[in-house]
Formats: sequence, C-alpha cells, structure tokens
Amino acid sequence: MKKINFQKDVIPHVAAVFVFLIVTVLFFSPMFFDHKTLDQQDIQQFHGSAKAIIDYRKATGEEALWAPSMFSGMPAYLVSLKWSDGSMIWTKTAMSLFLPHPVNNIFLAFLCYYILLLSFGVRPYLAIAGGLAFGLSSYVIIGLSVGHNARIGAIAFMPLVMAGIHLTFSKKKLIGFAVTTLGLALHLRENHLQITYYLMLIVLVYGLVQLIDAYREKQIRNFLTAIIILIPAVALAAGTFFGQFWAITEYTRYSIRGPSELVIPNSIEVKDGLGKSYAFQYTYGIWEPSTLLIPDFYGGTSTEAFVGDQKSETYQALVNSGDDKLANRLANYTAHYWGPQSGTAGAYYAGSIIIFLFVLGILLAEKKYVWWLVPLSALSLMLSWGDSFSTFNYFMFDYFPGYNKFRSFSFALVIILFSMPLLGMMGLERFFNTGLTQDTKKKLLIAFGATGGMCLLILLFAGMGSFARNGEAQLPAWFSKALQADRRSLMRADAFRSLVFIFSIFILLYFNVAKKVSEVGFYAFLIFMVAMDLSMVDKRYFSKDKFQRRQENASLTATAADDAILKDKTYYRVYNLQDLTEARTSFFHHSLGGYHGAKLRRYQDLIDSCVLRETQEMINDLQAGKNNFRNYGVLNMLNAKYFVYGPNAANVIPNPEANGNAWFVREVKLVNSPTEELKKVEEVNTRDVAVVDNSKFKIQSRQLSGSKLSADSTATIELKEFNPPYLKYESTSSADGVAVFSEIYYPKGWHAFVDGKETEILRADYVLRALAIPSGNHVIEFKFQPKPYFIGNKVTVASNWVVLFIVLGCIGWTFKKPGSDLDATS
Repeated sequence: MKKINFQKDVIPHVAAVFVFLIVTVLFFSPMFFDHKTLDQQDIQQFHGSAKAIIDYRKATGEEALWAPSMFSGMPAYLVSLKWSDGSMIWTKTAMSLFLPHPVNNIFLAFLCYYILLLSFGVRPYLAIAGGLAFGLSSYVIIGLSVGHNARIGAIAFMPLVMAGIHLTFSKKKLIGFAVTTLGLALHLRENHLQITYYLMLIVLVYGLVQLIDAYREKQIRNFLTAIIILIPAVALAAGTFFGQFWAITEYTRYSIRGPSELVIPNSIEVKDGLGKSYAFQYTYGIWEPSTLLIPDFYGGTSTEAFVGDQKSETYQALVNSGDDKLANRLANYTAHYWGPQSGTAGAYYAGSIIIFLFVLGILLAEKKYVWWLVPLSALSLMLSWGDSFSTFNYFMFDYFPGYNKFRSFSFALVIILFSMPLLGMMGLERFFNTGLTQDTKKKLLIAFGATGGMCLLILLFAGMGSFARNGEAQLPAWFSKALQADRRSLMRADAFRSLVFIFSIFILLYFNVAKKVSEVGFYAFLIFMVAMDLSMVDKRYFSKDKFQRRQENASLTATAADDAILKDKTYYRVYNLQDLTEARTSFFHHSLGGYHGAKLRRYQDLIDSCVLRETQEMINDLQAGKNNFRNYGVLNMLNAKYFVYGPNAANVIPNPEANGNAWFVREVKLVNSPTEELKKVEEVNTRDVAVVDNSKFKIQSRQLSGSKLSADSTATIELKEFNPPYLKYESTSSADGVAVFSEIYYPKGWHAFVDGKETEILRADYVLRALAIPSGNHVIEFKFQPKPYFIGNKVTVASNWVVLFIVLGCIGWTFKKPGSDLDATS
C-alpha cells in the first residue's frame, strides 16, 4: 500500500468537498437557515398525483402499485413507487453528506464531475472549478427550480459513470469496474431514461474514439479487455434497476409513448411512440444556443416583463401613452424573452469562462478527446433544435431506436454542458504542463478572439436584431421602439458581462500569473470567478421567491367546492371542467384528469375522441338551461359524479346519472377492431350497453355472446371494499350477465376472482373492465399483482446488495494492494 502524502493526497480532496458544501449551502441558504422548502411546480403536481398512494403507504406500510386518483386510475410505476433499493439510497445519502433532497443532487453533480476530471488527469484545484461549472450551469438550476428532480439526479451521476469507464480504459481496471458499477447503479435509480439515453450517446462516441485509437496503436487487445470488464459492471448495475426497467418497458407499450391501436386515415403521425407535434413541442430555435455564452441573448425568461421595471423605456412609454386601456393591453407584450419558444423559465447558460476554456481545450487538449467531445457538442446542438432543424431531427425521431419515446429535446443540451468543462479543464491542464510558449500564447489569443470577439461583435452590432416575437409586428411603433430598446440593452449588458469574465481569465493566463505570482492564488481566483459567473445568472431564475415556508402550499388547500364534494363518502370521480391536465383535483378526489407525461394511450384516445366532445356538449346544454346528463355516456361510465368549475360550493354540479362503481348491462355490442370499439362507445348508452372488441376478447357463454342479455331488473352489484391494489364487490342476479366496472382496464397485473376462482377480465367500452358473472350471489375481487414488482423487485434488492459489497470490496482491495489502481490515480 502506498504511503499517503497528507498534503498532496488528502488536503486537495477535502478542500474540494468543503468548497462544494459551502457553495451548496450558500446558494440554497433559505433551506438551511430559514427552514424553507423549494417551491417546485412539478413537485406540487406530484403531491396531487401521488396523494392516494402515499396515504396508502403510510397506513399499511405497503406499496399501492396503482394510482387511483388521476386519469381514472393507472399503474403507479411512474408516479410513486418505492422499490427495495435501500443500499443505493443509503449510498447516495452518504455521498451527499446527508444534505436534504433535492439540493443534494447539486452537491453530487459537483462531486461526480470533480471525480471525472481527476480520472482524466486534471489537477484537483482545476477540477474544483470544473465541478462547479457543471453543477451550477443554469440548465441544472432551472431544472431543479421547476421540479425535475429525477432528471437532475440522473445528470448528477453521469460524470461518475464516465469516470469509471475512462479509468477502465486507462488500465485502472479494478477501480474502474467499481466506479462504473456504482455510478451506473446510482444513475439508473434516478429513473430518467431520456438522460440515460444521452449518456449512452456520450459513451458510444467515447467507445468509438477509443476503438479507433486502439486500432492505430495496435492495442485492440487492451480495448477488448476493457470491454470485457465493463460488461459485468453494466450487468450488475442493470440488475439494481431490473424491476423498474421491466415495469417501465411493460407500461410503455400501453402508454402514449407506445404504439397506437387506432387506424386514422391519412395520418402522418408515427404509430409507435409519441406524435411529432407533441414530442417537438419544446425545442430550441437555431440561434438559441447563443445563450450558452450570452444568457440574455433572447432576453432570458418569459416570466419577467419590463412593465414591472419603472426604469425601463417600455414602462415609461406606457405611462406616457395617455391611453390607460391601450397601455394595459400592451403590458401583456412586455416580456423580456423574444425568442422562438412559446415560453421559457430561463436561458441555458454554460458560463463564459467555460466556453473560453472549451475553445482553448479544442486547441490544446489531446486530439482523441477533442474528436470525442467536439462532435458530441455539435450533435447536442442539432438535437436541441428539434423541429427547427426538422430534416435531421425527424429522421432521428423516425429511425433512431427508442428516440420517439422522448420529448423536450432541448434536454439534449446536457451533452454539450457535460463536454465543455471537461475539454476546457483538460486544455487548461495541458496549458500548465506545457508552460507559456509562443505556441500556447497564440492559441490563447485564438481562444480569446473566438469567444471574446463574439461578445464584442454582439456588443457593437446588437442594434441589427429585430428584438420582436411573432405576433408583435402590429404593435404601435412608439411601443415597439421602447420594447426593442430594452431588449437590446439586455443583450448588450450580458455581452459586455461575458466579455469581462473571459478577459479576466485570459489576461491571467497570457501573463502567466500562476507561475509568476501565485499558483494557488490563480486557482482560487478561477474557482471564485467560475462560481460567480454562473451563480449570478442562476439567481435570475432561482431567486428567494423560489423558497416557501413548509406550510405555505396554498394550491393544496381545500376550497369550498372541495369541502362540499367531500361530504359524499361514497366512491366516485370528480371532473374539473377548467383543466383536465392538473393534479390538484387528484389531491382531494379521484379525478378524471391528472398531470403526467405518460398516461395510458387508450385513456388519451378516449379524452380526444369522446370526453372533450361530451364536455363541450354538456357546457352548451347547461348554458341553455338543459340538464341532459343521461346523454353523456362516456362521462357517466367513468363515474363522474361531480363536475366542478371553480373554488366555491356553488361551482359544483352533481351528476345524478353517473353509472356508479359497477353495473349489469342489458346488451353486449361486439365489434372487430379498436377503432370500431371507440366509435361505438360514442354512440351507445353505456348504462345499458357494453362494447367489447370481439377480435381481442371472446365471450364464451352462448347466453352472453348474443346481442341481448336476459335482463334482471333486480340485479345488483355493490362495491364493498376499496384500496388501490384491491377491490371487493358483492353481486346478486337471477340470471347470468355481464357486469362493467368503472375501473380502467390494464392487461398486466390485474386478476379477477369470483368466489375465489380466477376469471378472465374483459375490456369493455374501450377503457373499462368487465366480467361475465353467473347467476346467484357472489363475491368479486380484483387484485393488482404485477410481476415487475413481485418478481422484479426481488432481483432489484439482491442486485443492490451485491453491487454494494462488490464495490466496497474493490475499493478496499485497492487500498490494500501495493501498486494498485488507487496508487495510479492518486
């Protein structure tokens, strides 16, 4: 075992952890000193979506597995489900020094990127600056502010995975194996497959570069050895995610990200995965990546407006307009942001210093890494453009495996934000190793000319921009002039700001201050400037307004309408007529709507084809003074007992014609395709008629296979017990019949039992469950027992412990064995 040099081998890493901890605590100081929490929009939606699941978990200690309170019910796999991955949870908690969630993800992003830079031979004090650059990029901070905790968590562990892979290829096999296994296990646990997809692209290009280099150097055997070591590392890490991946893969087939069963004439949309119009809803404009260098290139955020700034020319113009009504209308057009997106929470800023160093890295770093990271950066930009570069991105969407399962393609910018600090710090490391020569001076000037020169050009020629969004061409000239002047000022101010930060580092490097004055002083200045550069921009989008007292969640406070509905203690659903895509209703009631990016495809089909149409019909009828609730067969079959359109008790409309929890039908209509099935559901009275796709479900009994059933007007079926994964009914009927249940049909995991004997679940009315019930008195039970959880979770828990013991063993061995990988990387 190597003798440890405390000053060289310990102090730099302790200093790094200390810096990362201090930056995290200071940036999120209201959480630590004022006992506040983050106000995250998506997390508020999550609280509504997952309320019933969390309540069941607290009451029973078991997992609900089914989310009953949104979209009339769906699997809980992507809502809230705790898997038996405690060892990885504890590992993450320990690595983040027990910092609170979700800000621990920022600390972990610092730490993992620091480890990545160390693995590439960057000295610790430069690696600190690189780690801060990665974790403080506004891409990460904005993601955290809106509640994308899983995405930011997955991003935080990307560098750790890449560090392990690089160590393995650098012949540090044991520690590389351990770091890869642990990093990938932690990354997968965050469960954000779009970020995993981008990580895979980074790794694939790295592997291709290593293969080419191995072929040129006649080191193919070493390349294959590294691959052989990494295969079990990936397999072990994948085992920790086995149950989750099984569940997600199974569910995806039936979600809006899976294939459609409907035949739509003349449709140009893809039949598998998301439709293009939905998938490319959030994409960048061609010039929008300019914000990586100049954050206010397009004005920054659409949530800030000049009407709120009394010093702005726009505000003064409105005040002096002499027409208050016109001024109030024009105030809606005063947003800072004027880019091509419909709206944005803020600009994705990489840091001007980091972009300067990135260009320097292109000129100085080892060429194989330049050929890895520069093409990746270009790919990242092209992917982020989405349908702004449709020729390329539609091809990717249609033909690249798995790519049509994702949306929000601006997320692809994580690739360039991963690449820039890495290449920049490798270039700076090479600069210090080489020393200041005529060649390095020349390359410094080129890097400064490319980045500082760009800032200077924008500063000088910003007046040539239009500074107007689509739809603003018809605004009054006096108003447009003031608005454009304010937007131009934002761009110029940030161009100057970026130029100052670039110049501050360039001048120190050009005059070799680190060698002539103080190397430690230069490192400290670089770390400080990188942190200030990024955090000052971050605070524009993550101000103290993003924090709230723990009990200040007003949106989840019951209204008078909620209280009125909650007096009904039976089981029913509520339809919020104001918004079908919110989860607040799900917090208090079982809702027809909800908030989720992967709802069941059949339910979405029903919304598009039937629910929205019936909703408009109902609104028209109510406005005309008609109460024809019997006519809304789809809303009735979903047991929509209450419609709500506001916060007051008077805004609640009871529906006396809701079909209830379950009912016997008088007739079964057989159709031969999903398209026919959906069309027929629109036409029938769902209280009396069940529509069944005979191509998928065969009703065997001759009594039930005809169009008319033996009607028993006294037949009853009543819900006796309800829990998310379990429902119990009691039925009485003098004749065999078909009962329809107002519960969403999902083909994987639900089992039905009549008097303890399992029976086939039919799908009726496109989305509901149905059973053939024999005459007499019966107990009917539905149990949700999905194999991905009951089998897959066992693999998950075993793999988690195996990974933890193997990783600890590998790390322990590296400490014990002389001349080990740890010695080589220290």
